[in-house]
Amino acid sequence: MFIRFLIFFVLIVLVELYFLQALKTISIDYTPQKRKIIFWIAYSLAGINILISSVAMFYPPPEWNSLLRFISSVALILFVCKLIGSSFLLIDDVIRLFRWMASLFNKAPKHSIEEGANQISRLKFLSYLAVTFTVIPAFSFLYGMVRGAYKYRVHKVKVTSPNLPEAFDGFKIVQLSDMHCGSFMSTNPLIKAFNIVMDQKPDAIFFTGDLVNNEANETEMHLETYKMLKASYGVYSILGNHDYGDYKQWETPEAKVQNLDTLKDIQKQSGWRLLMNEHVPIEKDGQKIALLGIENWGGNLRFPRYGKLDNAHAGTEGYHFKILLSHDPSHWDVQVSQEQKYNDIDLTLSGHTHGMQFGIEIPGLIKWSPVKYIYKHWAGLYKQENQYLYVNRGLGFLGYPGRLGIWPEITVIELKKA
Repeated sequence: MFIRFLIFFVLIVLVELYFLQALKTISIDYTPQKRKIIFWIAYSLAGINILISSVAMFYPPPEWNSLLRFISSVALILFVCKLIGSSFLLIDDVIRLFRWMASLFNKAPKHSIEEGANQISRLKFLSYLAVTFTVIPAFSFLYGMVRGAYKYRVHKVKVTSPNLPEAFDGFKIVQLSDMHCGSFMSTNPLIKAFNIVMDQKPDAIFFTGDLVNNEANETEMHLETYKMLKASYGVYSILGNHDYGDYKQWETPEAKVQNLDTLKDIQKQSGWRLLMNEHVPIEKDGQKIALLGIENWGGNLRFPRYGKLDNAHAGTEGYHFKILLSHDPSHWDVQVSQEQKYNDIDLTLSGHTHGMQFGIEIPGLIKWSPVKYIYKHWAGLYKQENQYLYVNRGLGFLGYPGRLGIWPEITVIELKKA
């Protein structure tokens, strides 16, 4: 533990020193007074950042939604951005090292003045790059924490199928996913999001898992807020991988079971119908569709497979149109779209990926996030033959307390008869 701390501490100090060297180089032509102000601020921030980053790395705040967690996240973001920026100065040091090694074997006369001028020019250029590639990402990720985390976006899509009963033509579903309520420091963000949901006038609301980060008590201040979600044909939910408390050390196995039971009861109190490897009919004007909901079933990265699609699918033969709620989209890749017996599931709704809370999306031009290298289907609508998958980008956040480019999502799905 001490060795790890020492290595990390030395790394932080070196990164800060590299960044300070970059500031010295680019401010060489500034007035003494201006340089004094710059370095007073820079040294103060460096000291604070070293202290907070060191403490946060090994003694993270226990609560996700605390101010201390927010401050720690800011410090770690600044450290990572400075690490990226400092890599440019490392390039200069490597060049100098190779030149020095070459000089040991090269006895030709040296043109010290010209080389010195060139080295200063190169160093200043790389110093500007170091500062630029530190400041721009830092401001971007800080914006993602302050504003991006609550920059809710409504994504409207149409799903067309010949199997859809006539009565459900135009049926409007709002999908929410990955609230991670333990990451919110107040009820205001959820109230804002749920007001947007209700403005869509949904016929049904489906929540596809990860209500909390780890513990049911994260929901305490949101109990009344959950009750805001209402729809003519009901509010339905499933569990995500974080809802089971698998990522926390519990005092006893019974405490973990009790935590999950409490979480189930909270959803019941909120008026949500939690589906646990089962299906329910949704009836409109005498016609019915089947809604299947399973527990978490991960297709990759060793996420748990609690879901039992066989149980939920059994008895749905008489329904012409079927919707499946399954938290992890890799379940669709591995089982739903691959096994012949499930090819009658028309639409699967998932979440889980968050779009990694970071990426670039310009409709019609580009859609990219690092998560695409982990999940084949990670955001938006996909189709394979007669089956659809929609992956919600998530409403909340986890880990990085913000979003940048991949904004929190409220999905409005309109079912259409082909």
